[in-house]
Amino acid sequence: MLSPFARWLVIGTLAVTAVAVTIGMIVLWPSDSEHPVPTQFRAADGGSIQTVDGEVVDQFRANCLNPAAGSVLETADIPVNPVAGGPCILNAVRIDSGEAAGRYTVLEIPTKGAQSGTEPGPEGTPTPGASDEPQAGQPTLHVGDAIRLSTVPGPEGNRYTFFDFQRGTATIVWAILFIAAIVLVAAWRGFRSILGLAFAFVVLGGFTLPAILDGSSPVAVAVVSSAAILFVVLYLAHGVSLRTSSALLGTLTSLLMAGLLSWLAIETMNLTGLSGDQTTNLQVYQGNISVSGLLLAGFIIGTLGVLNDVTITQASAAFELAAAGEPTRLATFKAAMRVGRDHIASTVYTLVFAYAGSALPLMLLFSVAQQPLGGLLTTDVVAVELARSFVGGIAIALSVPLTTAIAAALCRPAGMPSPAAS
Repeated sequence: MLSPFARWLVIGTLAVTAVAVTIGMIVLWPSDSEHPVPTQFRAADGGSIQTVDGEVVDQFRANCLNPAAGSVLETADIPVNPVAGGPCILNAVRIDSGEAAGRYTVLEIPTKGAQSGTEPGPEGTPTPGASDEPQAGQPTLHVGDAIRLSTVPGPEGNRYTFFDFQRGTATIVWAILFIAAIVLVAAWRGFRSILGLAFAFVVLGGFTLPAILDGSSPVAVAVVSSAAILFVVLYLAHGVSLRTSSALLGTLTSLLMAGLLSWLAIETMNLTGLSGDQTTNLQVYQGNISVSGLLLAGFIIGTLGVLNDVTITQASAAFELAAAGEPTRLATFKAAMRVGRDHIASTVYTLVFAYAGSALPLMLLFSVAQQPLGGLLTTDVVAVELARSFVGGIAIALSVPLTTAIAAALCRPAGMPSPAAS
């Protein structure tokens, strides 16, 4: 009988892997050392940027270079005369937190009509060709908008500039809708999957990011983090069973293959990961981090979700087909592979289109620049996304027969006699 031997082999392999992951987390656990704040995130005193909440309470057009812009006012009355069609939009903002709470400031947003210059003209004279749209990179504000202001210390007190919109309430509402939809449809199993997702974020925020910032190998951290997440997420969402164990072993093995494929793709395609400003800034201000290692770690973590989806589906298909009457394990494997081939086809589309959607703005920019398609596809930033798609697709294709074989070895087809009967 293959099933008892396969069962203990899978359980033993997973137990050894769990011990190795635990040791890996202990060895790679980050220290409590502080890291310097990058320049673009520093305030004038060298610390991190301080932000306060605010709300736009009034808005009108006027000339630019208003002396009240950024200063603290006692009332919402901006000391300037409105100018119909003026080149700048002046926003009176009530400060709702911080030491200036209850007072006001002015945000000056230049429009496209001010692009030729922001020198004030005669009041009451509209700027020719002025547009109501803010300049590129400037926020579009409306009365009632809840925003965040960055605090800029100065000799005459703090000044304020636009930092971002407040999204706390909207984010919470969407999170509640997301959780409600999952729980209403998937019931208790859906709730457990939400708990697993929360655990994944805890691992990423509490271990993965600090360990990489601490100088540990991004690849080692990514592998250990991914394995830890998989152990908890799969067993929590799907329960402790041979079915889940077969999916877990298939996912872990496929994850290692994806890591090897990612390394080969990065080396053979000469991917640098330096095409984005964020990566360049990270290399400048956190020079102890390997950019190529970080790119590889991103590939590994990025394959987690799609591999999890494929392997758990294949394991479930194999066990259900065996219970439905397949006579042998080989027949179970062949039947489950027919399901797996359809799953591969649909998942590859999902994977490629997800990456294509993330790169759509960049592709449009290259199209406007009239770059040839071949040159566009081989630029570093697009090639990275293509490599993710290639690696993810190959890992999916390999994970299906692997997981199906493991599940077929563990299940007992209905047509086979039980050990007691034999």
